[in-house]
Amino acid sequence: MTPVKSQLVLVTGPAGAGRSTAIHALEDIGFETIDNLPLRLVSRLLDGGTERPLALGIDTRNRDFTTAGLLELIEDLAARRDTELTVLYLDCRPDVLLRRYSETRRRHPLAPAEGVETGVAREMDLLAPIRDRADTLIDTSDLNVHELKAEIARWIEPESQTRLALTVHSFSYKRGLPRAVDMVFDCRFLTNPYWVPTLRALDGRDPRVAAHVSADPRFAGFFDRVLDMTRFLLPAFVAEGKAHLSIAFGCTGGQHRSVMMAETLAKTLAEDGQQVSIRHRELEGRAAEESKA
Repeated sequence: MTPVKSQLVLVTGPAGAGRSTAIHALEDIGFETIDNLPLRLVSRLLDGGTERPLALGIDTRNRDFTTAGLLELIEDLAARRDTELTVLYLDCRPDVLLRRYSETRRRHPLAPAEGVETGVAREMDLLAPIRDRADTLIDTSDLNVHELKAEIARWIEPESQTRLALTVHSFSYKRGLPRAVDMVFDCRFLTNPYWVPTLRALDGRDPRVAAHVSADPRFAGFFDRVLDMTRFLLPAFVAEGKAHLSIAFGCTGGQHRSVMMAETLAKTLAEDGQQVSIRHRELEGRAAEESKA
């Protein structure tokens, strides 16, 4: 009788490519996860046995990291009869990594006293052989957090390949369109709760705002047409091999009408059994600013 192998995923890649997000996504799926375990302890951990699938986050910040050491560990793990190993490499374009670091204002771990560009280039060189050895590569350059989590879930659970990962956005036209959206709908023709003093400080997630917007006689026809078109297009996009679909609703301030439309569409599609996440760009930006204050 062939013994059942324990599933082990090594998650690696350059800092800023989304390794922590991937680890959290695997944990949500049911993996036991450990981040930055010293390389010398990995085999000892496995010798103790694991009841659940295990995901280990490993990168250049590991205390005893060397390229040769990680490659040797990978080969040792691949040779184990009790372990089914997958090396998951999260890749990302250098320009995107630089932008992410500039947004967080963090120093690069491989160049704490130098520029971020130096650290990114140095890490890319160190990890190049690991990238070549990886079993699965996911390029996160154009993925947001929600899309990366959906990609991880689809990779682990192949049956989810028959569904798209949907992200529904709300935004303000004053700040321009969100990046990398596929379908955009303008909600500015709907009645604006901003002009109702009791609703102005609320947002489209509040039932009172939703009731005000849906009372517009044009709302039902608009929503029904958007929903019908989305439902019509989803199978076509799946057949085309598309992995993600981003739908965005815009209004003047990105607070009331677009948020209400995004929430309503996402809820309806989720009830259809679709995998949906929601992004409210302006609300999230405001919350981030308030947390810094």
